Amino acid sequence: MSASLARLERQLGYTFKDQDLMVLALTHRSFAGRNNERLEFLGDAILNFVAGEALFERFPLAREGQLSRLRARLVKGETLAILARGFDLGDYLRLGSGELKSGGFRRESILADALEALIGAIYLDAGMDAARERVIAWLTNELESLTLVDTNKDPKTRLQEFLQSRACELPRYDVVDIQGDPHCRTFVVECQISLLNDKTLGQGASRRIAEQVAAAAALIALGVENGHD
Repeated sequence: MSASLARLERQLGYTFKDQDLMVLALTHRSFAGRNNERLEFLGDAILNFVAGEALFERFPLAREGQLSRLRARLVKGETLAILARGFDLGDYLRLGSGELKSGGFRRESILADALEALIGAIYLDAGMDAARERVIAWLTNELESLTLVDTNKDPKTRLQEFLQSRACELPRYDVVDIQGDPHCRTFVVECQISLLNDKTLGQGASRRIAEQVAAAAALIALGVENGHD
């Protein structure tokens, strides 16, 4: 390893009592028979538990499916690899010659696995409280940026979940006008929510479409979405 383990410990915010655990967590299977795969398995389980526990506390009104989606976003390989790169973790990995030549120290999966292995190593070195504290510290920015509003869902669903996350009443939709001939109608719908003084309007070829447009307008008025996506 080109950099000292003491520097990595400072980056991680944790000092190992058993340095061998740290070294093992940084050892890829291409380097030696005894490698970080078992620690990765343990760290993955701890990470999922800690992330789930944090989300359970942060979103008391969220449903199981919502919590599962948020946890998947928190613990996905891309997120872990970004964290690992922030620690310059690739500089400390013990890789076989083949992985070194192919740039394994930059590979997302290898970095993510090593970070999970370090979580497992911290658990074995100091127990669950220490592992939990480090995981939460590393994921603080990601946790704070999470919302129950999912841009892959339609505006009505996003608005409903946003309001539920803040223990607010659900939106009320009212048709206030229907224009045009029966074969070519335009529906005008108002959306009323407790967090806004003014109602938002939506128009569309059906009531459903008009409600979606009104919900999207409410999300923009709340400052949740910017309307340029």
